[in-house]
Amino acid sequence: TMTIYFADVERKTTRLIKADPYLAPYRETIRRRLKVIEETAARLLSGGADSLSNLAAGHTYYGLHRRGDTWVFREWAPNAVAVFLVGDMSAWQVDAAFALERINTNGDWEIILPAERLQHGMHYRLHLQWPAGQGERIPAYARRVVQDPDTGIFSAQVWSPAKAYRWHHYPQRHSGPPLFIYEAHVGMAQDAEKVGTYREFTDKVLPRIVAAGYDTLLLMALPEHPYYASFGYQVSNFFAAASRFGTPDELKELVDTAHGHGLRVLMDLVHSHAVANVVEGLSHFDGTPYQYFHDGARGRHPAWDSRCFDYAKPAVLQFLLSNCRFWLDEYRFDGFRFDGVTSMLYLDHGLGKAFTRYDDYFGDNVDEDALVYLALDNHIIKSNTPRAHKIYEHNYHQG
Repeated sequence: TMTIYFADVERKTTRLIKADPYLAPYRETIRRRLKVIEETAARLLSGGADSLSNLAAGHTYYGLHRRGDTWVFREWAPNAVAVFLVGDMSAWQVDAAFALERINTNGDWEIILPAERLQHGMHYRLHLQWPAGQGERIPAYARRVVQDPDTGIFSAQVWSPAKAYRWHHYPQRHSGPPLFIYEAHVGMAQDAEKVGTYREFTDKVLPRIVAAGYDTLLLMALPEHPYYASFGYQVSNFFAAASRFGTPDELKELVDTAHGHGLRVLMDLVHSHAVANVVEGLSHFDGTPYQYFHDGARGRHPAWDSRCFDYAKPAVLQFLLSNCRFWLDEYRFDGFRFDGVTSMLYLDHGLGKAFTRYDDYFGDNVDEDALVYLALDNHIIKSNTPRAHKIYEHNYHQG
């Protein structure tokens, strides 16, 4: 449990200072931060989940799931007064047959549909109504998002192929010298003047990486992003692998093949901010600017024109922690490189600042909510790496 993992704050503090005596002036700050991590974990678990790993299984509760002969869809939208599925199944019209029901005071909405109402490949979005207006949104936990080549409009897509991807290789344990990492962007890894694909990367680039002697592959810009020139770092859909590179199964094949060559596969994960787009992303999702993000100026990144997560909110912590587990569970990544950590950890985002003293790391400029989030994330990732050679199945229920 988290309590055991972060137990004995005094011992951990003493051990850190013994390893680096220059930390001694910051003993009380270190103790307090470790205690806050422990208290946040306990508060999250008080909602009903029996472990942080189960709390971080929100992706098995929210979003669209096939359950036997039915489809179950859930969304978190506390400010909404009505929510509808719209798409190919409703001729893109608001239809009472596809109305969601608000199921608790947390702001969770749900609809259960017969299996025949939704088919693999169908496109859909949400139509939300709130006290001051209405709008269409892409579900926050959508696992497949595609762009119409003619209109440029993004929509979620039902992804339920007749045959699930069959894995062939397990991640391999490595020990010894530090990682020898090959960092790559799937769309830009080739010399052709076009966007590369998962399949092309598997066939053309992976053999070169193996031949060059690398033991680790780091893939950049995998979650869906509406603006390709952002290099993939203005993320709109955190659970959807970028469709411009191919299908989810083709990404799984890439990871699987890399594991077959003995490579670790890491993913560049962007939890430092989100794209400011409203229709495609999370901004103003339920009509409020602060559902997932800070309200006011703190909710906007001054340099990137993007939205900044509020790491103090339990639902945001669950969303981001679940996102980590999702990529480990669904795609069997071995771990992550977190992008923009400095921007997360400091209230001024580290802009124009040279970190030259320990005071810079222990002062009032630190966003301790983000620090706590990264500590919880570290626990989740270590607890749910795919080295157990299985996909984890959890029945998650909101407390």
